[in-house]
Amino acid sequence: MELRELQLFLHLSRSLHFGNTSREFHISPSSLTRVVQKLEHEAGMPLFERDNRRVKLTPAGEQFRGFAAETVERWEALQRELHRQSDVLAGRLSIFCSVTASYSFLHDLLNEYRARFPGVEIQLHTGDTALSIQRVLDEQEDVGIAARPERIPDTLIFRPIRQSPLIFIAPRGSSPLREVLDANRNASAALPWERLPMILSESGIARERVNRWFAEQGVRPNIYAQVGGNEAIVSMVSLGFGVGVVPQLVVENSPMQSKIEVLSVQPQLEPFTIGLCVLRRKMHNPRIQAFWNLALEHITPVSVDGQSQSPGVSV
Repeated sequence: MELRELQLFLHLSRSLHFGNTSREFHISPSSLTRVVQKLEHEAGMPLFERDNRRVKLTPAGEQFRGFAAETVERWEALQRELHRQSDVLAGRLSIFCSVTASYSFLHDLLNEYRARFPGVEIQLHTGDTALSIQRVLDEQEDVGIAARPERIPDTLIFRPIRQSPLIFIAPRGSSPLREVLDANRNASAALPWERLPMILSESGIARERVNRWFAEQGVRPNIYAQVGGNEAIVSMVSLGFGVGVVPQLVVENSPMQSKIEVLSVQPQLEPFTIGLCVLRRKMHNPRIQAFWNLALEHITPVSVDGQSQSPGVSV
C-alpha cells in the first residue's frame, strides 16, 4: 500500500462521502473506489459499509484508521526531520478561506511564501467561512481563515487578523422592497421586519448573532433564503431579493458594492472577528510554522474584547 492511498482512506474515513474525497484529491470516484477495494483486499476484510444512502466504517476500518493515521504521521515526522537537516521546505500546504479572504488577506502573503519556499505546493480551497474551523479540526486543511467562535477548542490556535462590523444591507434602485424601506425611512419609523425578506447565512457566527439580535428585539424575521457564503448574500441582495446581514469587510471588497446600501439599524450587531486557525499539534510542521511566522510579519495584532493579541496565542 502507498502513502497516498492511506491519505485517501483517512480523508474518506472522516468525510464518509466518496464524492467529497474524490473532489478534494482531484481523482474520480471510480478511482477512489478502486483504491478502497485494493486496501480492503490487502487488509483481508471490508473497511467500509456502503450502500446508496450512506458510508460507514466497519470495526476493521476503525482499526485500520489507527494504523493509517500512525503511518502517515510517522512519515510526516520523518519528512520534518529531513527538511530540518536540508533546510529546504517541500510538500503540500492546504489552506481554506472565503473568496473575500483569498484576495483581501492572502494575496501578498502567498506571493511571498511561494518566493521563499518554492518547493511547497499550496492548495487553496475557498468556500463558506462558517466551514473553516471544522475543516481544520477534521484535518481536511492545514490552515483556515475563520470567524472567531464564541469558544475556541483547546486543540486549536487562533490568531486574530481583523475585526469587521456585521451590517444589514439592502439593494439600491427601484423595487417593491426599496419602496418599503424608503417609506419607513421618511416616516422615521422602525423597519417593518415582518415585511422584509431576509437573506441569511445557513450557519456560523454571523447567523448565531443575527438570530440572537432578532430574539432580543422580539422580532420574528421573514426569512426568504438561507445561503452558504457571505459573497452569495451580497449578490442576492444586489439583485433585489431581500435584506442581508454580512461582515462589512465583504461589502468593501465586493464588485456589487455600488448596488447595495448599508442600513442604519440600532442596536448594532456584535462585530465579526476574522483570524487564522491551525491545529495546535500541527504547529511543529515546518510548512505550517513557516506560513504562520510569515503571517505574523504581515498582520498587525488586533484588539479582541479589549485585549491586544500577541503572536501565536490562542484567544
